[in-house]
Amino acid sequence: MSASLVSTARCLVVGMIAALAIPVMSIAKPVTPDFVELAKRLTPTVVNIRTTKNIKPRQRTRHPQLQQNPFNNFFDDFFGHNFDEMPQQHPRREQSLGTGFIISGEGYILTNNHVVNGADEVMVKLADGREIKGEIKGSDEKLDLALVKISDKEKLPVAELGDSDRLEVGEWVMAIGNPFGLAQTVTAGIVSAKGRVIGSGPYDDYIQTDASINPGNSGGPLFNVDGKVIGINTAIISGGQGIGFAIPINMAKNVVAQLRDKGKVTRGYLGIRFQPLTADLAKSFGLDTDKGALIANVDKDTPAEKAGLKTGDIILEYDGKPITEGNELPRYVAMTPIDKKVRLAIFRDGKRQEVAVVIARMKDGATQASADGILESETIGIVVQELTRELASRLGIRDAKGLIVSEVKPGSPAEDVGISAGDMIIEFNGQRPETLEQYNTAAAGLKKGDVARLLLKRSDGAIYYAAVKID
Repeated sequence: MSASLVSTARCLVVGMIAALAIPVMSIAKPVTPDFVELAKRLTPTVVNIRTTKNIKPRQRTRHPQLQQNPFNNFFDDFFGHNFDEMPQQHPRREQSLGTGFIISGEGYILTNNHVVNGADEVMVKLADGREIKGEIKGSDEKLDLALVKISDKEKLPVAELGDSDRLEVGEWVMAIGNPFGLAQTVTAGIVSAKGRVIGSGPYDDYIQTDASINPGNSGGPLFNVDGKVIGINTAIISGGQGIGFAIPINMAKNVVAQLRDKGKVTRGYLGIRFQPLTADLAKSFGLDTDKGALIANVDKDTPAEKAGLKTGDIILEYDGKPITEGNELPRYVAMTPIDKKVRLAIFRDGKRQEVAVVIARMKDGATQASADGILESETIGIVVQELTRELASRLGIRDAKGLIVSEVKPGSPAEDVGISAGDMIIEFNGQRPETLEQYNTAAAGLKKGDVARLLLKRSDGAIYYAAVKID
């Protein structure tokens, strides 16, 4: 076949393909972000935070059981009045490291509350090596956020805040921080999951990532491929590899202005205790979906009671947002402006209804109830949890009935008097609360200057009284 005939044949084939419009498959290759360029551009916006805390020495007082021992006078006479106390210790300084990032040219830096909580001195080290004294302008323990301010004559580089609601699982992300004191460490990975609940508080809603996050990364930014902050690196799983958690930046946006202007956060309050809806519970109420929050209790004289909400109501929507998991509800309520009228879609008596409720301000020191039998008592500084069989078994407690202290807040009145996580509450001001409602009722009247008397039982069986003065 001549060259001209071959050329003609090829043209005919190409023409036939074009005429038949046979699609040509094209597989797009995934594009890896330019992490080199991102690191150069974003590293200057990230700072290292070094805090110093002055630890006062504590005397070891008598064990509560010894205080009632009739033989104490004998030992006092023989050994001296303070025979069972530890020798006086000298004050010491405790230092810790963390990360933050600059969010305004005025020198405001966002970080975790646990990075700076209780610090007597905060030093901020910029990417250029300069170290500047920082001032804590405000903190939010519930979201674990804090705002630090530095003053500098030079123009400061600012990290741009993104939109964490638009974040998708599988997206590339990059973390910059100070792990183990290794300044300006850059790591990368993907978004592993969204909406993770890790039991850190009533507003759990974490981004999970496999970008390496270690101690010292706390408070640092998690960037997307556009170089915008979409999360604040906050927590890790002990012993876990490739599992880190970040607070969505949109949650932080809602509180930054309040931290700057007031130093604290005011949240919305509804006044219910709820539990997630299971398939069996939904069926028992005649509901064909398990999406929603089941009201287990309505507190007296609250927005919920005034709106006519009842035990057994199932909240399906809050202000137009569907409740897919019960844990979303506290976040929605907390971020609602005070005095805003919100419409709830509820399921009651076999049918869908709408209820209007005016959200109130959560009072300072109020006891905030949440799902799954957990309650945070701010005035005392403890988190109280109802004992379940599983929890009792894990703690080695025979009786699976009653209340237990699951967390003691650092620097709280409870910590000052030696209350520890794992202590069981036997009495509260002479009453024996066995449910969160009973505890809430007993603690509701506490105000500044009052003293709460708790009878507690240690994990080793020791029983003792603790007098907590409300600050």
